[in-house]
Amino acid sequence: MKVICSSEESLYRPEALMWRDRMKLIKPLGDVIAILPCSMKKPYSNSKSHQRFKRATKGYQEVIVTSPFGICPRELENTFPINAYDVSVTGSWSEDEKKESGLLLREYIGDTPAVANVSGGYAETCLEYLDGLDITYTCVDDRPTHPDSIYNTRMELKKYKKMPRRDRTLHELRSIARYQFGEGGENFIPEDIVAKGMFHKKLYYNNKQIAYLNKDVGLYSLNLAGGELLRDLNLKVVEIDFELKTNTVFSVGILKADPSIIPRDQVVVVKDGEVLGVGRAIISGEEMEKSSYGVAVNIRHRKK
Repeated sequence: MKVICSSEESLYRPEALMWRDRMKLIKPLGDVIAILPCSMKKPYSNSKSHQRFKRATKGYQEVIVTSPFGICPRELENTFPINAYDVSVTGSWSEDEKKESGLLLREYIGDTPAVANVSGGYAETCLEYLDGLDITYTCVDDRPTHPDSIYNTRMELKKYKKMPRRDRTLHELRSIARYQFGEGGENFIPEDIVAKGMFHKKLYYNNKQIAYLNKDVGLYSLNLAGGELLRDLNLKVVEIDFELKTNTVFSVGILKADPSIIPRDQVVVVKDGEVLGVGRAIISGEEMEKSSYGVAVNIRHRKK
């Protein structure tokens, strides 16, 4: 599904507001951050420009600056809605666009040194909102894809240690979990997690599949074992007062629901502390508690 962002008012689309809010939970990994411009093609890695960028930044933390969503760490580029928005890339940014992206970028970078290969509105945003931070600018002739720009970026990054591949994989999986499940969600991914698959990933822990990572939307679908992990973290939990014998949970039987739940969230259905099923929320957690009729959760996996 395309998310059309055709004007400055798109800054205040629910999808953009939610994304920027959740980006405040995401932290970088490593000793340096590469700051890059966005591209028209999504996910960004499918674009020719980012294929060239990635050859220079491989092994380092990357963050893409974009409007109206603010920023996108590379590990989240397949996640909806950042993988599906459609906006014209002019290079000219309004003050509001620069402010929303700049403040978010500054919070994300913190005290970590950064190498910025940006031009136009992207560079203006960095210069205005990253003032005083340890930022090295590498763009030549206002062309981030210029061979000299990419060479400069590579040389600056080489001054820092690359991140081990295992660390990058864990960071990606944990960043997705924190984005999807909220603060503390990174603990859904244990240190000894096993991820199988070339593109989409099946995640195993203690020889049990806990989730399926669908890279088309960049989010997890839960299995029962994964539901038990989320229950222990007290995240996205729906408590019911009846035996679950069908694949539908109605609002009338819900005792309590995590207030952070929104429609389409993956949730865990629990009775007396036991996980009975996992599935997709149809309504918000607040509506689940207040409503006395209608479907609240569609179950994907149910304990028989």
